[in-house]
Amino acid sequence: MSIAGFDHVALPARDPEALIAFYHALGFDAPDAAEWRERGVPFFEVRWGRQKINFHAPALWQQPGFTLRGPAAAPGCGDLCFVWEGGADALRARLESAGATPVAGPVEVQGARGRGSSTYLRDPDGNLLEFIVYPAG
Repeated sequence: MSIAGFDHVALPARDPEALIAFYHALGFDAPDAAEWRERGVPFFEVRWGRQKINFHAPALWQQPGFTLRGPAAAPGCGDLCFVWEGGADALRARLESAGATPVAGPVEVQGARGRGSSTYLRDPDGNLLEFIVYPAG
């Protein structure tokens, strides 16, 4: 197979500034909201490792001519799973410090790398985020 990895996903954003603050608090590399606003571009990205999420601000995804998106894409349509390294206690502490309230978990799940424990939460736009912790070793 020649597919080497997953590069990024793109999601529409209802409230870009709230999303920037939220993802930054969770530890993602996110832009400064004031600098993003000053640049005046209708999108922003959050990064972790070698992956990223592109968020399309309303000025972009609401344009009738913007067709490089899923036809039913609307804020809150994302369902994303992130691998958390550092253990469940560190994840719980990070979520608490970010003011992120889990909606489920931790629960045992089957992930792409095997069995793990997942905690679920929602971002300010309603996207479902899953953080999976795999056993050490």
